[in-house]
Amino acid sequence: MGPAALQVPSPAADRQRVVISVDAMGGDRGPAVVVAGVAAVVAANPDVHILLHGDKSVLAPLLDKKPELSAFVTLRHAERVVTMEDKPSHVMRHGMGTSMWSCIDGVRSGEASAAVSCGNTGALMAVSMLRLRRLHGVARPAIACLWPSRNPGGFNVMLDVGADVKADPEDLLQYATMGASYARNGLGLARPRVGLLNVGTEEHKGRAELKVAHDLIASATGPGGFDFVGFVEGGDIPSDRVDVIVTDGFTGNVALKTGEGTAKLVGEFLKQAFNATFLSRIAALLALNSLKRLQARIDPRRVNGGVFLGLNGTVVKSHGSADATGVEAAIHLATRLARAGFIERLAARVASAQGAGQDTPGQGEGAGAQP
Repeated sequence: MGPAALQVPSPAADRQRVVISVDAMGGDRGPAVVVAGVAAVVAANPDVHILLHGDKSVLAPLLDKKPELSAFVTLRHAERVVTMEDKPSHVMRHGMGTSMWSCIDGVRSGEASAAVSCGNTGALMAVSMLRLRRLHGVARPAIACLWPSRNPGGFNVMLDVGADVKADPEDLLQYATMGASYARNGLGLARPRVGLLNVGTEEHKGRAELKVAHDLIASATGPGGFDFVGFVEGGDIPSDRVDVIVTDGFTGNVALKTGEGTAKLVGEFLKQAFNATFLSRIAALLALNSLKRLQARIDPRRVNGGVFLGLNGTVVKSHGSADATGVEAAIHLATRLARAGFIERLAARVASAQGAGQDTPGQGEGAGAQP
């Protein structure tokens, strides 16, 4: 998944200091990668300040190696770590004192505008729901991701991609509303097109609850500020037929992981093909610039960061195996969302049909992935 060509903040917005709360301990690659990603962010934007949460004995030596970060990073000691094996229920009961808990509390206290973590997805959602609470009227929060597409902006929004394995028709309606709001602010789309993922586009196909959700979403296009294209299939996820794809978290997560795996497989096949013979190596050199553009477009690191929608605070879930580039992309995403005032706009949209128009393009700074 490649770099998002989304709205660029105005100079006035760039002068606004934004504080982002970052969990340094939760990723597969360790805190050194997180610190490297933080360094890249503040080098590109000195108006971002980072609250970095984790074990001081581990993080302090890493920060000492980058003295240029001293003015941009505040270290918050948290000696315990939420592992990938920890159950969300256990973390909810015993997570206080972990870097993840401390990170979310940075948003809860109002010190930071958004939180970023590479840690355990289920635990992060559980802690976020416990500490930040759901927006009024939201039954099930969702995780939204950007998906490379044929649309002019280059991306579609898909949700849910893993917050909850099931979703009732009313939940899918809320996902449509929240996804449209994200697309409106993040992709600059005045009236996003929403589709409901199904096994076919015909109205008689699919489970009974999907048919109910279809009618609910179709009746909400006015106050929701979006157009409904009806059922869409898996092949429509990267298409230009739709801007927002709505589904349950089980289906969305399988689709997301399949897409990431396919992109990696295509990259490996291309490498094997161009290394097969002497002539193919020459062909690779001649096509080098085109190959680099393709690599950038399908590189999942540069659109790293699923956004938790439906909470009283902005939380960005970075991929657990993210490298420094991926961490940088996730923090950039959190920064843009914070500058857009996205949570306030989303709350207005969810709370009432009177919120329509509160998050139209031009009123906020776009929110997206890597600039």
